[in-house]
Amino acid sequence: MAESRERELAQAIRAELAAIDPPRACCRAAERAGLGPAIQGHARSPVIARLAVRLADDAPEEGSAAPPFDWAAARAHCRAAWLRGRFLATGSLSLGARGAHLEFVVDPERAQEMRERLDEAGFPMSARTRRGRAVLTSKRTDTILSFVRYCGAGASVLEVESRLVMRQLQGHLNRVLNAETANLERTVASSARQIAIIEQLEAEGRLGQLSAVDQSVARARRAAPEASFTELSETLGLSRARVQRAFGRIESAATTGTSAAD
Repeated sequence: MAESRERELAQAIRAELAAIDPPRACCRAAERAGLGPAIQGHARSPVIARLAVRLADDAPEEGSAAPPFDWAAARAHCRAAWLRGRFLATGSLSLGARGAHLEFVVDPERAQEMRERLDEAGFPMSARTRRGRAVLTSKRTDTILSFVRYCGAGASVLEVESRLVMRQLQGHLNRVLNAETANLERTVASSARQIAIIEQLEAEGRLGQLSAVDQSVARARRAAPEASFTELSETLGLSRARVQRAFGRIESAATTGTSAAD
């Protein structure tokens, strides 16, 4: 169920980007250039095919070559449009419990250029080769969300961020609960050992030989087996350190047969 929702989110991001209709002619030309072969009927999905048809409405007439995209001279909005086209044509995005994954599959001879452009736009990626193709990859969630937002995604990114926040809060809550449970288990185990020692001293008639402070601590422990040292100290009006030392003397009395003054 969770994996299905994550896939739907990734698809929603792609659909939102593909639905963008650039208002500027320069951005439309930049996105056409970014789509590459997809603009000529080689789209990877119906969504991209429909985008290619929309952008082809004001493409150069057949027989006239479109000018190559000049990244160095392009403005930020045109660069974003070109990267949007590149992502829709050659990129993939996955979102999951273990993190996000963004990659571009490009021809090896264009990999360095693509990597430099992404880096210049603020989205550094690692590079590797897979089955003869160059693959540019990022697994940094903040970088990936910044990239799709830069390309124009809005509502779907907010949904992803909302889920990430909820996941972080749930993880924090689980860590807190686990820590509290572990502390409680340690307190219960320690309390059970202390009560057994107190009962041993009482059975041997040696509980009354302890100091008044130690006896009051022993009585308080038997009355409140689940209480922490801090709670016992508040009940007795003693410092936590004195309560802790009292239990040390009680345990020592049980093992050595002697008692010490506070």
